[in-house]
Amino acid sequence: MTMRQLIWMPVLLALAGCGTVADPFSWFDSTEVVEPSPLVDLQNQVQPQQIWSRDIGAGTDEQSLNLSPRVVGDTVYVADAEGRVQALDAASGATRWQVDLDLPLSGGPGAGDGMVLIGTSDADVVALNVVDGSERWRVRVSSEVLSAPGAANGVVVVHTVDGKVFGLESTTGSERWRYEREVPVLTLRGSSSPVLAGGVAVVGMAGGKLVALRLANGSLVWDANVAVPTGRSELERLADIDGDPLILRGGVFAATYQGNVAALEQRGGRVAWQRKMSSYSGMAADGDGLYVADEEGVVWGLELRSGAVRWSQKALANRRLSNTAALGGLVVVGDFEGYLHWLDNKDGSLVARTRLGSEPITTGLQVVDGVLYVQGDGGQLAAVRLPR
Repeated sequence: MTMRQLIWMPVLLALAGCGTVADPFSWFDSTEVVEPSPLVDLQNQVQPQQIWSRDIGAGTDEQSLNLSPRVVGDTVYVADAEGRVQALDAASGATRWQVDLDLPLSGGPGAGDGMVLIGTSDADVVALNVVDGSERWRVRVSSEVLSAPGAANGVVVVHTVDGKVFGLESTTGSERWRYEREVPVLTLRGSSSPVLAGGVAVVGMAGGKLVALRLANGSLVWDANVAVPTGRSELERLADIDGDPLILRGGVFAATYQGNVAALEQRGGRVAWQRKMSSYSGMAADGDGLYVADEEGVVWGLELRSGAVRWSQKALANRRLSNTAALGGLVVVGDFEGYLHWLDNKDGSLVARTRLGSEPITTGLQVVDGVLYVQGDGGQLAAVRLPR
């Protein structure tokens, strides 16, 4: 399966179900085969050290889900597609508590206000107590939740695949407010997770729009176009923000599929710079730059202030790359064969390669306190750090 088919398959199947396309696969050249770049021999210049690893269950169960580890303090919260949610000791991986919700989990875990938050394919949002995993409440929203809910200031924020953003009361789950945008005819299967900061939720939407909503009442603080859909067909006009926005140093960074990577002012939403690029995954940043993998598997290092290209690495083309992470002067990205590729953040050169397992790594990279927590789609989880 090519990268293009991997991205478009859910969209085209949904489109065909609407009766608008008789043969969705006729949209592609059947002779086109995009092979992933082969891995060349690499002598590791650094030796990433695996602190611990374990199997957390079904993982994403070969579905296009957004289940990734969430680290809060000294605890890692994880979930799998079959309904298991666990709290693990961040230092050792030991289980602190485990619950089986018997639900088709699809988005999360998120955390905040003393809760672990999970979304389901059946449009449920579940809040668990961070101390013991006991269920606080469970509510139904408008559609499937493929993003990680977040909570702050007494409000849980949930982004659903039908273009709605809900503000729920943290104590009861009752609806406090709702924000709605029309979803384009064609959209990728995915949703940007809300990022909460300074009493505001920043959310990337289908159609290339980034919005900032006031937590207290859901009122619109600002909205901005990261990309403006263009083209003659709905396929050409597809421009979604599926990766989570990144808030750093008073700026908001976001990337769109078939659109741009852009930096916006956090306070007012003014676009500071934008660069043409197509990406569907999350970005990372450190003091040296902004790092993003595009849809073709090219990893880019950009200047934070201007978006100017510092370097690009093409050796991983078509390897279905995950979100990027930044750790100790290196940039890390996972691929469809379970490899972690470690790049020098100064020039993008490949300096190490390690492997989590044989299953793809799609979204599961998070760095906290100098440790990389990575989750493969098959349910493998590991904590990795660089030697001192």
